[in-house]
Amino acid sequence: MSSAAENGDAAPGKQNEEKTYKKTASSAIKGAIQLGIGYTVGNLTSKPERDVLMQDFYVVESVFLPSEGSNLTPAHHFPDFRFKTYAPLAFRYFRELFGIKPDDYLYSICSEPLIELSNPGASGSLFFVTSDDEFIIKTVQHKEAEFLQKLLPGYYMNLNQNPRTLLPKFYGLYCMQSGGINIRIVVMNNVLPRSMRMHFTYDLKGSTYKRRASRKEREKSNPTFKDLDFLQDMHEGLYFDIETYNALMKTLQRDCRVLESFKIMDYSLLLGIHILDHCLKEKEEETAQNVPDAKRPGMQKVLYSTAMESIQGPGKSGDGIITENPDTMGGIPAKSHKGEKLLLFMGIIDILQSYRLMKKLEHSWKALVYDGDTVSVHRPSFYADRFLKFMNSRVFKKIQVLKASPSKKRCNSIAALKATSQEIVSSISQEWKDEKRDLLTEGQSFSSLDEEALGSRHRPDLVPSTPSLFEAASLATTISSSSLYVNEHYPHDRTTLYSHSK
Repeated sequence: MSSAAENGDAAPGKQNEEKTYKKTASSAIKGAIQLGIGYTVGNLTSKPERDVLMQDFYVVESVFLPSEGSNLTPAHHFPDFRFKTYAPLAFRYFRELFGIKPDDYLYSICSEPLIELSNPGASGSLFFVTSDDEFIIKTVQHKEAEFLQKLLPGYYMNLNQNPRTLLPKFYGLYCMQSGGINIRIVVMNNVLPRSMRMHFTYDLKGSTYKRRASRKEREKSNPTFKDLDFLQDMHEGLYFDIETYNALMKTLQRDCRVLESFKIMDYSLLLGIHILDHCLKEKEEETAQNVPDAKRPGMQKVLYSTAMESIQGPGKSGDGIITENPDTMGGIPAKSHKGEKLLLFMGIIDILQSYRLMKKLEHSWKALVYDGDTVSVHRPSFYADRFLKFMNSRVFKKIQVLKASPSKKRCNSIAALKATSQEIVSSISQEWKDEKRDLLTEGQSFSSLDEEALGSRHRPDLVPSTPSLFEAASLATTISSSSLYVNEHYPHDRTTLYSHSK
């Protein structure tokens, strides 16, 4: 396993360096996977479809494939091995739920050689991808495979209730036995399509303790960065339109609550960022990296589970970014703080870690040395809350749309109100002056009354002709209230003056 833990990027120049896993050559593992899945899925087609029963989750089918072949199995040039299939009927249901037909499943896995990927984590697992980019095949430890078996009934119920999820889509669990060694593998959806170049890839846990990519990881051609790297590179976060943001956060919240109910923690959000603005500059390079599947009609995109479908379901296209580039591979449109148009590919990975005794002990001793809230290993409820808070506040953000039309209307209404108010006040002021002149000619002096009345009008003759926008708003309010005050009290004042005149 030590050699598997030191995987580099899969490159043509390194194909001669045969990797091993549990003292088994990776080429033998790939061949056994294709032979075993080809037999078990083909054999499953003869079984009639029916509802999944509780006992179906615990069924294990086994077949022996000798190198010389048998009546049921083909000959091959690998060592003899036994191939086990766990819960075949249950996984058949999972594949059908995501629209994967048996022929397509066999074609993707068995038609072309599997491609070995670099190891993005520290688990020491081997990763293979199918030639059409559809499926990831990963070796898992015995405890992980056992935990997945126990998880299947709840996983089945969750998918029935809501197939829109960023949780891993498990399509099969198998075990290859050869020479006394058990190699367990799981088939999952591929989160990051190889035909779409990822300019940045992040493994995010919401933790800050030692969450920075190592120097060795940074030297890879396509490194996978971590939380502290994201905060440094994308310190302003990634921006979505309101509808997409709400759908994404709702999906993440639901998935985290499901994981919490199963007492699962230490999972990550695998996030791939493709910058659309770099497409034209790198078009030739990306074309050379593409791996087209000429046997499939129409050069299909991702067939089964895309990031956009995982949060919104099929039939929705996000915003206008997608219309500019039809070959989006189901990415989620977003923008960077620099205004760059992005396509995001994401999924929750590494969910086969339950919070058992060893994890509790690991968190306890780390909490004694470091801040317990910053380490990645934590109790499931705290882990889910911290994970969601990090995604909601630091990674994903809403685009705040500023509408200009209301402010323009307000400016126009203020100007109109100001003009109207000035006209009303000036006419009332002129009328009051005429009335005042008539009363003064009769020899009566009402200086105190004049001062009170003029004071209540706030001296409209001193109103500035070209106020600022802020002054205009307060001015319009003042003028309108003054005019109302004058209208209310003017008839009463005139009656009083008339009585005094008599």
